[in-house]
Amino acid sequence: MLIDELRQELPDGRLIEDAEVAAGFVHDEAEWAPHGTPLAVVRPRTAEEVRTVVRACLRHGVPLVTRGAGTGLSGGANAVEGCVVLSTEHMNAIHEIDPVERLAVVGPGVVNDDLRAACAEHGLWYPPDPASAPWSTIGGNVATNAGGLCCVKYGVTRDYVLGLEVVTGTGELVRLGRRTAKGVAGYDLAGLMVGSEGTLGVITEITVRLRPLREPERTVAGYFSSVVDAGRAVAAVGAAGLTPSALELIDRHCLAAVDKWKNMGLSVDADVVLLGRTDAPGLAGEQEAARMLACFEEAGATWAAQSTDQEEADALFAARRLAYPALERLGPVLTEDVCVPKAAVPEMLARIEATAARHDTLIANIAHAGDGNLHPLLITPPGDAAARERAQAAFHEIIADALALGGTVTGEHGVGLLKRDGLARELPAPVLDMHHAIKAALDPQGILNPGKVVPESARKGRAD
Repeated sequence: MLIDELRQELPDGRLIEDAEVAAGFVHDEAEWAPHGTPLAVVRPRTAEEVRTVVRACLRHGVPLVTRGAGTGLSGGANAVEGCVVLSTEHMNAIHEIDPVERLAVVGPGVVNDDLRAACAEHGLWYPPDPASAPWSTIGGNVATNAGGLCCVKYGVTRDYVLGLEVVTGTGELVRLGRRTAKGVAGYDLAGLMVGSEGTLGVITEITVRLRPLREPERTVAGYFSSVVDAGRAVAAVGAAGLTPSALELIDRHCLAAVDKWKNMGLSVDADVVLLGRTDAPGLAGEQEAARMLACFEEAGATWAAQSTDQEEADALFAARRLAYPALERLGPVLTEDVCVPKAAVPEMLARIEATAARHDTLIANIAHAGDGNLHPLLITPPGDAAARERAQAAFHEIIADALALGGTVTGEHGVGLLKRDGLARELPAPVLDMHHAIKAALDPQGILNPGKVVPESARKGRAD
């Protein structure tokens, strides 16, 4: 029996069989995504222990679902019925920070902000910064190819992954990628693992690229009377050739929720806040901030200014990070993650507003607006089945609108469970076949996070 094998082969303290304790590991933050009951939860501390678990699951044909901190928003880390959940939380060592090569080697359980703090001691910086950075882990960030507030200028997790140590779906422990600044030997298998959501292997170690610490940022804030006007400002910043270090949108629903929770007084003067930042040094930074301010004003800002108070500016960005947990206090939240071309941001925001009215659904908006990554948040009253059904319809309509505008169903949260149908609509049949072929090659028994991302049923009924 699998459990007996794991008891014998793993050190004490690795296996959790208590149902009450295991219940804390069965789903991520995607409240609307289904989940099953795991057979057990394991918390390995080494790559060899991970390999032991994978090989045991292979022998018994038991599904294996890998989990980081559980901050995901797509159901990608949700347990399937009768699976083993493998939590990487105890694989949390920072093994190496190399200031000369500008890289770090870390376990998948290292918290994002902890890595950033450790790098700062060496004058270095790890850029990817999802809003969950104080809690999310690097392994989870890699699994979903997480982005964040500064990715408009500095890119997403994939841009910083140099190499990986992975246990494959055949139980082999392999190293992928490199430590050198350049390298094109063979296929980019490390890149393939990034964003694969635990369906192709279990990541046990990550080598990431680092950058020098940045110059202090300048913040530009603008108040707008509508999300569409704010969207026009976003398009104007792009048209002006500016690359801000952050460009974030927070609408009145988010501001009100944060105020109700933290009493920050943000929702008094604005229906929508657009926050821009530049980290260009010296005169270039001053000029970029001034041009961004002009874009805000020309797009119809009711008030706009460059902040001279760093504490005030940081408070505004703190409100952006608090928006999601603040909205969760109002009721179950169904989170979107569509991304559209920057020029299409105003139209997409207008369509989201129309969808909210058409389906009588409260939709709050936060966005990494500078790169077109929008996060409409659909909130329903607890226990209201009719409202939940309307929200589901609105969810699918938003996906359809994003695709119609040349966008994608997920910019950074991953496909998981919530976006499988959307992915099947986005990708043509031959490309879905490629996904299935890769999955079959790397996980021939299909035990790794089954049913996530591209299920085998995704192509059924397609005419293309």
